[in-house]
Amino acid sequence: MWTLSGFADEISPDFTEQCAVATGLGLTHVEVRSAWDINVLDLSPGQLQKIKETLAAYGLKVSSIGSPIGKIFIDEDFAPHLDRMRHAAEVAAELETRYVRIFSFFLRPGADPSVHRDEVIERMRALTEVAAGAGLVLLHENEKQIYGDVPARCLDLVTAVGSPHLRLAWDPANFVQVGVRPYTDGYATLRPHLAYVQIKDARLADGTVVPAGEGDGEVAATLRALRRDGFDGFFSLEPHLAADKFSGPELFRTAWQAFTGLLTTEGIPYA
Repeated sequence: MWTLSGFADEISPDFTEQCAVATGLGLTHVEVRSAWDINVLDLSPGQLQKIKETLAAYGLKVSSIGSPIGKIFIDEDFAPHLDRMRHAAEVAAELETRYVRIFSFFLRPGADPSVHRDEVIERMRALTEVAAGAGLVLLHENEKQIYGDVPARCLDLVTAVGSPHLRLAWDPANFVQVGVRPYTDGYATLRPHLAYVQIKDARLADGTVVPAGEGDGEVAATLRALRRDGFDGFFSLEPHLAADKFSGPELFRTAWQAFTGLLTTEGIPYA
């Protein structure tokens, strides 16, 4: 049984509406990235308490913290960011989730990734040490323009750090947008390190994000392989179907319908 979740802030800035729409679609989990237009790591103690109360009222749990950790340039000061990771660990504990989504640092335009490899790995090890101390698992997302944007460097990151507290989140649309065919080019090598799947799709021709199954993200092929391999984890909807990435309730439902339609076609049960 696969578990569906979603970046609920794509539904609405209002956290109550996020939860209402999510439960209306039958979701049991949400991924918390922001509420009331405030990043999850910048919420006050009172706002975090309100989130906990609202989640409980709607019977929802948190699949992951959609943090911005690692979304700074590799040549920016790391010390404040490491402190932010420590706070992310506290927020994850407060919201009772073991997963925190992270990134592997933006590179300046035209930069050679190999020049920055050692610094990236050193920083990722430091972040992972914080996670290990808190009993968390960091989920590295293959965002565009960061060190780990293509399969080879995603693999390099996770194997170089070599910790069960650093795993990979699979984002097919982001792979497509850097010219990668996700299943064809990356699945076999990355599957042993894959712990979480983000659901959005895109077209190779122009990078446009589309509902799952309508682009070149090889989503159906990946689903079949994951079922064959016995994957048992979260699939988090991240529609990005509007120009400002704020999908709204209707486009979020469109994304949910597209993905659950693929699961139904493949005969895959979900909750």
